[in-house]
Amino acid sequence: MARKNNNNHNPVPIKDVLNKLTIEELNIKGKRVFIRADFNVPLDDNLTITDDGRIRSTLPSIDYAIDEGAKVILASHLGRPKGKVDPRFTLAPVAKRLQRLLGKEVIFAPDCIGPHVESIVSKMKEGDVLLLENLRFHPGEERNDEEFAKALAGLADCYVNDAFGAAHRTHASIVGITKFLPAAAGFLMRKEIEYLKGTVHNPVRPFVAILGGAKVSGKIGVLENLVDKVDKVIVGGGMAYTFIKAMGYEVGDSLVETEMLEFAEMIRKKLVKNNVKFYLPVDSVIAQSMEAGAETKLVTTQEIPKGWRALDIGPASVKLFSEALQDAKTIIWNGPMGVFEIDAFSRGTFGIAHSVADAYALTIVGGGDTDLAVHKAGVSDAISFISTGGGASLQLLEGNELPGIAALTDRKEE
Repeated sequence: MARKNNNNHNPVPIKDVLNKLTIEELNIKGKRVFIRADFNVPLDDNLTITDDGRIRSTLPSIDYAIDEGAKVILASHLGRPKGKVDPRFTLAPVAKRLQRLLGKEVIFAPDCIGPHVESIVSKMKEGDVLLLENLRFHPGEERNDEEFAKALAGLADCYVNDAFGAAHRTHASIVGITKFLPAAAGFLMRKEIEYLKGTVHNPVRPFVAILGGAKVSGKIGVLENLVDKVDKVIVGGGMAYTFIKAMGYEVGDSLVETEMLEFAEMIRKKLVKNNVKFYLPVDSVIAQSMEAGAETKLVTTQEIPKGWRALDIGPASVKLFSEALQDAKTIIWNGPMGVFEIDAFSRGTFGIAHSVADAYALTIVGGGDTDLAVHKAGVSDAISFISTGGGASLQLLEGNELPGIAALTDRKEE
C-alpha cells in the first residue's frame, strides 16, 4: 500500500500564473451567485450515481458561498442529450446526492431558464442552494448562443466557474455568460490552474513527465510544450511504439502512427540535444488480440514478432521507469502504460502508479484514463493532485489558453 504523499512542494500561486478574479475576491454576501460546476457524473441504468468525485470536488466553493450568505445557483451539463430534454440525463440524482453531502436542502429546478426558474430564484434566501436542470437540454448551451447566455446571467449577480473539466469548451455557461456578469474562478478551478499551469511554469527539479496512452498525435502539443522544460521524459503505452519504430526497430503489429514517425524522431532528438533523459520501454507484454484470455508473451521491445502486438510495458520497463523517478521532485503523468482495463495488461500501469505514489515529489496526474488507473491501483490518496479534466488538463499542459479561463474577469493591478 502506498503511503500518503507527504511532500513539501506547493504549486505556484495563481497570482503568478493567472491574472483573473477568484471567488474570494467577489463580494457575494446576499448576492445571487451562479456557480458553473462539472456534475457530469457516471450513472447506472437506474440513474444511481456510481462515482461522486466531481460533485465532492466542487464542495469547497459551494460551502464558501453558503457561509458567505450567498444565494447559490448551481448549473452543470450531464452527458450528451443533444439539445433536447432526455430523462436519462436529468440532474435530479445530483440534487439528491448534493443534499446529502451538504447536509441541507437543495432545491431542484425543472429547467435552467424561463419564468418558472426566475420565480424560484426570486424566493431564495441567503444560504439557499438551487440546482438547475441540465444545461444541455437547450441547444443554445453548446452553440454559445448569446440569448441563452443572457437568460442564464439574468438569474444572478455574479458568476463563478468551477467546472475545469468543461473549461476547454466554448459554451454559453462557460464563455457567453461572462459577457454579462463579473466572472471569477472557483476553488477547484484555481487549484487546477495552480497545479497544472503553475507547476510547468516553475517546477521544483528534477522535473519528470510520464506520457502514455494510445497515440503520439494526442500528445503532440504536450511534447512540444514540455521539451524545453523537463529533465526526464518517460514514454509508455501505445505511443511508445511509434517512437521505437522511428528509431528503426521492428514492433510487430503494435500500434504505430506512420504519419507521426518523423515527428517522434524529431522530438526524441531535440530532447537528447537538450540533455533531457528519454526513456522508452525495454520489454513488452504482447498478444495476438486485445482481449481477456488471449495468450501473452514477455519479450524485449526489439523482438516483437509479426502477428503480435505490445499491449503493456514489461517488468524490466517498470523497474527502469521507477528508478528514473527516484530522484524526482516534480512528476506529471498523463496516459496509461498499457491496456490496463484488461487484467493481463494492467501490471505496467499499476506498477508505475505505485512508483509515482511512493515518490518524494509533487505528483500530478492528468484526468481521464490516468485518473481511473490510479484509483484502480488503490493509490489515489497518495497522489498530490489528480486533475478533474481529461481534455482540459491536456490543453493546459500543451500551454494553450482555455476558453473558460480566458473569459474570466481580469484582476485589477494593485
